[in-house]
Amino acid sequence: MLKTALLSGVASLVIAVDWLRFEEPRSGGGRPFVLAVAAVAPVLLRPLWLRLVAIAVSALLAAWVAFSLSPFALWPGGEGFFGPVGSRFSRGFLDFYDYRVPFDPAERPQMHAVILIAIFGFTLAVALAVAARRALLAVLLFFVAAGWPATLLSGGNELGRGLAILAVALALLAGMTERPSRLALIAAGAVLGGALALSSSPAVAKSAFLDWQHWDFYTHPQKSVSVRYIWDARYDGVRFPKKKTTVLTIQAPHTPYYWRATVLDRFDGTRWLEDVWPENARRELVPAAARKRSNLVQQKVTVAALQDNHVIGASIPVSNDLGKAAAYEGQGVSRVIGGLQRGQHYSVSSYAPRPTPEELVRVPPSYPRALTKPGRELDLARGVTAPPFGTPGREARLSKPLTGRLVPYAKLYERARQVAGETSSPYAAVVALETWFRSTGGFTYSQQPGATPGLPPLVGFVIDTKTGYCQHFAGAMALMLRLLGIPARVAAGFVPGRYHDDFWEVTDHDAHTWVEVWFRGYGWLPFDPTPGRGRLSGTYSSTSLGFNAAGAAKLLAGLVKGGEVFGSGAAAGILPHDPRRPNPRSVGDRPFVTGGPVTPEPKKATPSLLFFLFLLAAGVAAVIVLLKLVRRKVRYLTRDPRRVAVACARELAEFLQDQRVPAAEAATFRELGGTVAERLGVDASNFAQAATAARYGPPGAARQAAGSTRKELRDLKRRLRKSLARADRARGLLSVRSLGLG
Repeated sequence: MLKTALLSGVASLVIAVDWLRFEEPRSGGGRPFVLAVAAVAPVLLRPLWLRLVAIAVSALLAAWVAFSLSPFALWPGGEGFFGPVGSRFSRGFLDFYDYRVPFDPAERPQMHAVILIAIFGFTLAVALAVAARRALLAVLLFFVAAGWPATLLSGGNELGRGLAILAVALALLAGMTERPSRLALIAAGAVLGGALALSSSPAVAKSAFLDWQHWDFYTHPQKSVSVRYIWDARYDGVRFPKKKTTVLTIQAPHTPYYWRATVLDRFDGTRWLEDVWPENARRELVPAAARKRSNLVQQKVTVAALQDNHVIGASIPVSNDLGKAAAYEGQGVSRVIGGLQRGQHYSVSSYAPRPTPEELVRVPPSYPRALTKPGRELDLARGVTAPPFGTPGREARLSKPLTGRLVPYAKLYERARQVAGETSSPYAAVVALETWFRSTGGFTYSQQPGATPGLPPLVGFVIDTKTGYCQHFAGAMALMLRLLGIPARVAAGFVPGRYHDDFWEVTDHDAHTWVEVWFRGYGWLPFDPTPGRGRLSGTYSSTSLGFNAAGAAKLLAGLVKGGEVFGSGAAAGILPHDPRRPNPRSVGDRPFVTGGPVTPEPKKATPSLLFFLFLLAAGVAAVIVLLKLVRRKVRYLTRDPRRVAVACARELAEFLQDQRVPAAEAATFRELGGTVAERLGVDASNFAQAATAARYGPPGAARQAAGSTRKELRDLKRRLRKSLARADRARGLLSVRSLGLG
């Protein structure tokens, strides 16, 4: 009893510590260890009926401690106990698919309850195996109980955790074996070392193999996901999840809109950052048309599985019906207090003007002070603000601050001037850059682009690699527009998605960034320089299916001098939209599909926990069989017939042990043969006679008798296997009793 308590207690300590790593900060109060004690205590009781009663009582105590449900709720029918337990456990379990770990147990009490139940359940399973003296079963259960959480959350002292698991597993083996042999310890070390190596190998413990949040234990709802990896201005590569997750459904007109979450309007000299500022001069920045309800686009948004706190709406959100549940920050950006919740509904009104190129060409470069003053929409770095478009002498004024760490941006400015040419129209410069990035500049869309050493990311992207994803394209275009003196910023959200009947389905794969440019009389207008990601509906943008390339070239020919896109002789390079024609060096623009069946992506087989456990079991089985084979071969590395006879006897005795047939250690050959005949019904007299002659006969005859003994043993084992069922033969093959572990 003392040995059972000690071994189970040590195992429960490691199990509890590994599972509590999911929490940050670690929960206090000692509840995990109370449950560990409650799991171990029942297995110390005898007889069996008393142990079963104690296990039932401990389970009720565990539910009380974990879910704060009193056992008195069992009366009269149990509905007030089992129903809430099942509901709270399922919600806590599914929350692991919605929230990242480690989590705060104070904020996610149901997830904490699942952790407590896992500690109790796994500890109870290991303790029962220890009490039954099932050494291998206890070790395997312990390895799953402690090793599983260790693979789910990386970081920390992984080597230390692995050594602790190995040490406790060896203690379980040694503690449940009366006299563990040297070979038993070697076998245990080989099995557990291989198991730990398997769990920590880069080929196995990678996200696609042990990514617990992708184990599909339930079909709906999908786990909430964050798309910050797309919205944050990072230029070292992105990877979309293989499995698409629907994050929003939006009832809105059939006209496709970009769904906007926020804006990145501060450039710190390297990257774009979200730094929303409130509009003190709102009437000056927001056009009068945006204040008329008849001009607004109405949407009803349902949150499916988006982990974020921004209010999502079409184009430029103007208002929503969330009331005090959301806080307005400025620039059409609002945040939901406490974050968006699964199944949440809200309505949004948005302003989405759709001017024509002819209307935008006539817009003068006249910008309010709220946009051009330091710290606003013309900043190139902290303390460095570009002069507005059309300002006399702006080239000389701009060259002064582009020194020191900003010297590389002088190349970007020069490239922007070459593309846009000389023009008095901000729109001409904007649409020229959009077209250049998207189709004529030779850029490639790639989620894993390279970098240029010694250059800022956006400069290297434009001047050298010409390979990047939406953050590169949007960030570079917005920065080049600011260098030209045109107020611009990066917007973050989603491309329209896929239209079904009366709603848009938006997935995490639709996460995107684009550019917003301010025009007097229209406010902020979206432009998208990224090839192959989406198309705007406004015909002023070169991305629109309704954009008239020939008309735009003719319209701008007289306004642009020397530009690479719309200058003299450049118009021939502007081609109308053709869905069959890919963009130069790009993946090609993909037109929106607004109806019809969705073509499913080919499914790729991704290994799961079951596959991992299968490999683990196969590895353990291989080690057991190999150790038996090696030990048997080593015994026969002798020419002494007497040792050969003893080796044959040991091989037969171990065969009987693996079949759970006891054989005395000091049994004679005849007694061993009698045991075979009595317990398994197979005559072993020929083997016993040959082994006796080899062991005790004269030297000359003993050598010949040793060969006969091995031959008789092979024949005897063949007859024994035929007499056994397949399950018994398999059990004997994998049994560890003959290794001193049973």
